Amino acid sequence: MLLPLPAGEFRAYLFDCDGTIADSMPVHYLAWQQALKEWGAVLPEDLFYAWGGRPVVDIIADLNERQGLAMPVEIVAARREVLFQELLPTISAVPGVLQHIDDAYRRIPFAVVSGSTRESVTASLRTLGLLEKFDVLVCAGDYARAKPDPAAFLLAAELLQVAPHSCLVFEDTDLGIQAAGSAGMASVRVPPPWER
Repeated sequence: MLLPLPAGEFRAYLFDCDGTIADSMPVHYLAWQQALKEWGAVLPEDLFYAWGGRPVVDIIADLNERQGLAMPVEIVAARREVLFQELLPTISAVPGVLQHIDDAYRRIPFAVVSGSTRESVTASLRTLGLLEKFDVLVCAGDYARAKPDPAAFLLAAELLQVAPHSCLVFEDTDLGIQAAGSAGMASVRVPPPWER
């Protein structure tokens, strides 16, 4: 299924990673479940998808507050990352997005704009054999305010030296779509696994 693109001449493509390039959200959810179970915490699947695009440390802090827990944020985040890395060999690329990457590669520059860590994004792209196709990676820690703030997308456009209105964003989350719109960028909604 090739995702339809909006009308316009785009000079750069900006991609979220998890759930957009990499069909990794189910694997991320498994890693979350395993890491949180060790601390007696629960992350319902609907909330996990609703919070898609949020930084890991923010999710853990919110779960602490909601569930009256005191999980050590950095330790739980690191454990979740280890579990995710162990499951990485099971991920694949999202077919409709992969077609656009293959079609536009070398014609226009690409960036990844993700709320995940650079380590996680790099590992996912390397597993899929796509890392070398991306000119720029903007990951958690590279910007101050997470999606839906447009800062991450604007930084990617600046690094690619392409005007924001000439960028097309591929995103699977509401927060990401909002951020793209706030950045003055057109976007393509990547459907979740159960809609593909």
